[in-house]
Amino acid sequence: MIVILKKNAEQQQVELFDNWLHSMGLETHKSIGENHTIVGLVGDTSRVDIESIMALDIVETVKRIQEPYKNANRKFHEQDTVITLSNGAKIGGGHFLVMAGPCSVETEEQIISVAQAVKAAGAEVLRGGAFKPRTSPYAFQGLHEEGIRLLLKAREATGLPIVTEIMDAKHLPLFEDIDIIQVGARNMQNFELLKDLGKLRKPVLIKRGMANTLQELLMSAEYVMAGGNDQVILCERGIRTFETATRNTMDLSVIPVLHQFTHLPVVVDPSHATGRWELVAPMALAGAACGADGLMIEVHNDPEHALCDGPQSLRPEKFASMMEKVRAIRPYADRSFTTGEGALG
Repeated sequence: MIVILKKNAEQQQVELFDNWLHSMGLETHKSIGENHTIVGLVGDTSRVDIESIMALDIVETVKRIQEPYKNANRKFHEQDTVITLSNGAKIGGGHFLVMAGPCSVETEEQIISVAQAVKAAGAEVLRGGAFKPRTSPYAFQGLHEEGIRLLLKAREATGLPIVTEIMDAKHLPLFEDIDIIQVGARNMQNFELLKDLGKLRKPVLIKRGMANTLQELLMSAEYVMAGGNDQVILCERGIRTFETATRNTMDLSVIPVLHQFTHLPVVVDPSHATGRWELVAPMALAGAACGADGLMIEVHNDPEHALCDGPQSLRPEKFASMMEKVRAIRPYADRSFTTGEGALG
């Protein structure tokens, strides 16, 4: 349920209204806009009498919300969420952010070299895997704690914040100094992990599962936000379809759809979506053009000898060329058509 307050509502009246709602066991989330304030009610609203609320002088209108995700819902929070990182970089609300780096951290020389290259090309976040979920138990699984240490060394050398994937809640102590914690496609519905991430106060990037709906993705974000952590970034990384020409099918249509239904930033990962380096730049440009808030790109200085996902990794010079094209196309990205109302079925 959302309550829209009148523009001239006095602060004292708003506080009394807020306290009354809390006395009924409800949580409230306020979104203050130029023309009105939206109060989102989270909890069991079945016993709330809409007519009683409508009778209050400060209330303009009341609406019941059918979608099961409340905190992530744009109806509760009209303004885009903007997340600010340690280096001052921002994502959301018109701020575009590029995260780039190798699929997997391999050596100190490798990760620092790639970090320096992607920073020079315009990336503002370093991505790199310390823990690697692999289909085969015999494939390279990452350097684990050593990989985290090397990522921190690269941050020290370049100043770039780090995004890296967590596999299990028991690893959380290792992620204490990580700037953005990534939840991979396979863990998107690891609800106990999401609950633990909700207790943190740092950005969490959630990748859409390869066979999950948008509502399921938003409900995963809701798990984190219900715990009090509202710094959530959503990521489209391709879904599994009958097509085999690419690693996955990159569903760019979800970008404007997600912007209709949520205030959270949305990024695209064309590397995992396509699985082929020559397709990464075209799909990155398409993602930027259709209103994504950022990109997640795999870059490796020696893809042919990469321990993980070399075929989908750009060389630093290819990444730099792609970034020039992204900067050229960004001014033409139009999100004015994504703000309409709707509901996910």
